[in-house]
Amino acid sequence: MASNKNALIRYKTIDQCLRNKMRRWTLDDLIDACSDALYEYEGKDVYVSKRTVQLDIQLMRSDKLGYNAPIEVYERKYYTYTEQDYSIMNIPVTDNDVKIMNEAIQVLRQFKDFSLFQEMDGVLQRLEDSVYASQKTNRAIIHLDKNEQLKGLEFIDPIYQAIQQRNVLKITYQSFKARRASELIVHPQLLKEFNNRWFLLASHSKKKLTLALDRMSNVEKEESIEHIDLQIDGDTYYKDVIGVTVSNTRAERVQFWVDNLNAPYVITKPFHRSQRIIKKTNSGVIFNIFVQINFEMERMILGFGDSIAVLKPEKLRKRMADKMERASSLYKKERP
Repeated sequence: MASNKNALIRYKTIDQCLRNKMRRWTLDDLIDACSDALYEYEGKDVYVSKRTVQLDIQLMRSDKLGYNAPIEVYERKYYTYTEQDYSIMNIPVTDNDVKIMNEAIQVLRQFKDFSLFQEMDGVLQRLEDSVYASQKTNRAIIHLDKNEQLKGLEFIDPIYQAIQQRNVLKITYQSFKARRASELIVHPQLLKEFNNRWFLLASHSKKKLTLALDRMSNVEKEESIEHIDLQIDGDTYYKDVIGVTVSNTRAERVQFWVDNLNAPYVITKPFHRSQRIIKKTNSGVIFNIFVQINFEMERMILGFGDSIAVLKPEKLRKRMADKMERASSLYKKERP
């Protein structure tokens, strides 16, 4: 259970205790109550220290959480609310809270391909009602880039469920290069989104595969095989790449120049998290990134057309130059 959720359970438990005026509450009593509440949610013992509950009470008293709880100690050991009907559950929702929650609702509603969010639909509707907002009267002012016409979106949820439940999948798949579709038995590991397309990272015959969801025509569970979880951490696995193509090669330093007109775009939206500015010149800016050279990185560079030039490594520089020359030759030919 996340630590912030544990804290919310403790705040709620302390609140319930202090609202109960039929009993006098010592710090040890509050610690025991918090421990019992966490045990009920976790199903196992969770250690709650004296220091933790003391800090909880201090936070509840402060304005940091918006509670300003009137908690006082009497007879030097008993805790109570000095206001008879006070509860942290009665904190009024401000106009700014309404605005923030409504914006969050609009964002969540755009993730409709996952059953996780579909099941939240009723929750979102009730939340909208409670903050006096509805889809009928409020337009979304945050728009996420998405392509609802993209093939394979219907497989997002069954793959997500298979990863969560550790099921093996039988996928009918046809790559762009293949003449016909084939069936693959895979152990799904991660779902990955890049450039508005979805991909599945899976293991197949002890090798890792990256499969595009838009090349799948069928996905079903394979009940007779036990799932192998490779415990892949996405942040670590994709650390040295742009996109989804990960190879066994080492990451290397790629240096490139961008003209002055486009350099601000690259500065504010880096190609990769390793990006650094090396030098500013009269004509542009020189950058470094430390990545594996792959298809997606080359496509990103080519997307800047005549405003970018690869400086190092020489092999990549030559390949980019060759591609730009071939692209230029296409415009010199008559239309096909």
